[in-house]
Amino acid sequence: MSFLIDTNILIYHTAGSAIVKEFLADLITAKAFNISMITRIEFLGWHAQTPDGFEKCQRLVKLSNVLPVTEEVADKAIDLRRYRNVKLADAIIAATAVVNDLKLATRNPDDFKGLTALKIVNPFK
Repeated sequence: MSFLIDTNILIYHTAGSAIVKEFLADLITAKAFNISMITRIEFLGWHAQTPDGFEKCQRLVKLSNVLPVTEEVADKAIDLRRYRNVKLADAIIAATAVVNDLKLATRNPDDFKGLTALKIVNPFK
């Protein structure tokens, strides 16, 4: 099964986490490395990145399949926010995973607490 990678996993990768580097390497090889458009914006839009860091992040994003925020994803995110206290970005990321039948890889499963339709994997466990 393919995965949708949460922003925090990409951050751990750039910070040098061996666990995440191996996890993402396997996904890249299997062509199962997906991110949401929201994750792309969050990851590349960090205001304190150095030019070198930004280039490294861009190279990592280019290895992924960036999934758009479609009408179906937007509708699912609306449903999630109406019935659960979920931040907007997290709702869009969760909805992207659900709509595309992907497992969500995140270090912060509590951000998605109560979203029963979502399959979550923590690569650190």
